[in-house]
Amino acid sequence: MLPDCTPAGEGPGGGTPGRRGRKRPEGLGKRCSLDPAALPRTLTPAPVARLMIFLLVVLAIVGGVHFYLWTRLVRDTHLPAPFRVWLTASVIAFAVAMPATLLLLRRLPATWSALAAWPVFVWMGMMFLAFVVVLAGDLVRLVVLLGARVGGSELDPGRRLLLARVLGGGAGAATGALGAYGIHLARRRLEVTDVVARLPRLPAAAAGTTIVQITDLHVGGTISRAYVEQVVARTNALAPDLVVITGDLVDGSVASLREAVAPLAQLRARHGVYFVTGNHEYFSGADAWAEELPRLGIRVLRNERVTIGAGDAAFDLAGIDDFAGRHQNAGPDLPRALAGRDGNRVLVLLAHQPRAVIEAAEHGVDLQLSGHTHGGQIWPFGLLVMLQQPYVAGLHRHRDTLIYVSSGTGYWGPPMRLGTRAEITRITLTPAEPRRA
Repeated sequence: MLPDCTPAGEGPGGGTPGRRGRKRPEGLGKRCSLDPAALPRTLTPAPVARLMIFLLVVLAIVGGVHFYLWTRLVRDTHLPAPFRVWLTASVIAFAVAMPATLLLLRRLPATWSALAAWPVFVWMGMMFLAFVVVLAGDLVRLVVLLGARVGGSELDPGRRLLLARVLGGGAGAATGALGAYGIHLARRRLEVTDVVARLPRLPAAAAGTTIVQITDLHVGGTISRAYVEQVVARTNALAPDLVVITGDLVDGSVASLREAVAPLAQLRARHGVYFVTGNHEYFSGADAWAEELPRLGIRVLRNERVTIGAGDAAFDLAGIDDFAGRHQNAGPDLPRALAGRDGNRVLVLLAHQPRAVIEAAEHGVDLQLSGHTHGGQIWPFGLLVMLQQPYVAGLHRHRDTLIYVSSGTGYWGPPMRLGTRAEITRITLTPAEPRRA
């Protein structure tokens, strides 16, 4: 079936005014998508058993990490009774509070959610940092013990206890310092990252077009309306031609976060503001948010395509749903979004996860904009991200497709960053010489 293409802002009955009486952004062009009714989705939700297995794995990891930290920092250091009891109780309390709070956050009002989120998410970051630091300390312990054995002597119990206390105390101090610095980095003033995307097929008339990318804002928990207002002010100061939000905008329902995201209605761009879902939207009510965001003047692209600009300066902008939607009868459908397009026109794709570039390259996408990874957020977590995603941060070329992966405008979970930075990205499109074979 051929795609149904109608001028943006028009329906079967003819032209309609823009939302809230505002004019449509210049050059919004045509809206092209297949009739959803003609393409019934057949994917089914994930089995309950699969969800239960996932939860059990998460609980096992959380419990195991807490037990490991307790072993090294409390048991092995033989602290005096009062401290040992207090620390043991604290470790147990946080081990229980972490999964419990994550389950309750989406059901609490925004104010209560923030109060509950701060201590738990800060501890989540501290727990990860402590695990890394203590693990490094265990490597030092191993070297010392092996060195003593090679030297022909074993460490006596007194020296072993001294070693345990030195490593434990050092781990505690290092974790505290790294955590405080990480919070500072995550909450400081947002920086703008400038990226030049050289696209061989870009028409000269479109040279200099600027796209500002916002992604992984994760409104909710420890990110409030004030942070959203900062993002909007910084974005508008760049006077972009186009604003794109590439998923994971929220962590919560429309009812709980409507006021927090309201400042997004003030975003201004010559060609409009566009959004695609991330995996967290499917935990927060993707369909409800797809209905709410247009009230803020944001166009949601769900396996759809629009024309940006007009005449010789025109190019295509497509957006696909996130992979997480497959468990809710949704998910990415790039062929549907691209059906009937002019293959000679430059195509920019919005896809939350970088791994979408594998299929994008097969369909002749010129530029893909993604997020999802947070650049790893807290080093060395990025090393684990590399196991799932082909690119973690920055500008890369995958075959003939250019891809930019943002480190994220906000953060998820721990209000910390180490080795990465939050960013608003300004991508400037420019022609480039075709690549030689």
